[in-house]
Amino acid sequence: MNDITFPIVLVAGIGILCGVVLAIASIIMAVPKDEKEIEIRDVLPGANCGACGFSGCDGYAAALAKGKAQPGLCAPGGAAVAAATAKILGGNTGTVEEKVAVVHCLGSNDNTQNKVVYEGIESCAAANIVAGGVADCEYGCMGIGDCVNACQYDAIEVCNGVARVDPTRCKGCTMCVKACPKHLIDMVPKKKQAVNLCQNCDKGPMVMKVCKVGCIGCMKCVKTCPQGAIKVDKFHAIVDPSKCIGCGACIEVCPRHCLKMMDV
Repeated sequence: MNDITFPIVLVAGIGILCGVVLAIASIIMAVPKDEKEIEIRDVLPGANCGACGFSGCDGYAAALAKGKAQPGLCAPGGAAVAAATAKILGGNTGTVEEKVAVVHCLGSNDNTQNKVVYEGIESCAAANIVAGGVADCEYGCMGIGDCVNACQYDAIEVCNGVARVDPTRCKGCTMCVKACPKHLIDMVPKKKQAVNLCQNCDKGPMVMKVCKVGCIGCMKCVKTCPQGAIKVDKFHAIVDPSKCIGCGACIEVCPRHCLKMMDV
């Protein structure tokens, strides 16, 4: 055996020995699989969005199998997945409240303008670092589309400079909520209700300088709502979806037309 062959044989022998040892160790030290967890994982949609409050679908499946979570927390899966997981677990489906994303901004190219010309990375997160964003309104949508890229269901598009959600496509996964650096996107119950599509919290005169339709906290909606569903906090009207009955009274009196009816 020459000087080259021996090292080759030696390394190959060591490799084979290590492979055998690892194979035996994997059998001896193998963690038993939870068949129920695997079955639950198969019915989850695989979005790994974290809307359920766990680390993706694997984490939620493990928690369900161990009895540490309830069916019905998977927003993308909705009632169908809740029913399927409940059947596997042999329990109740639980309450499933469908929610959709809403962009709280009306700052289109017609209603506001940009204070700077941004030529950097095509990302809202990157643009937000530049003087707090490119829009005149520091609270406003920059329209670059981080939320669009985050959405796995093609439910968001940028129209005339501002992001808009198609409620018929939205699965409530919350990925867009996490992607927006301005925190303009919120999840609301999927029902007929009034929503304030403005997030500006400045005083009225400052709002009117930067946007034609920004909320000025005038209190007219608060005084008009028959259900007491609206309050103004920091010059910004907030609608409580649990109290709103979708009567539209607040929308009729809003002088800035930032209150809109959501009917899905």
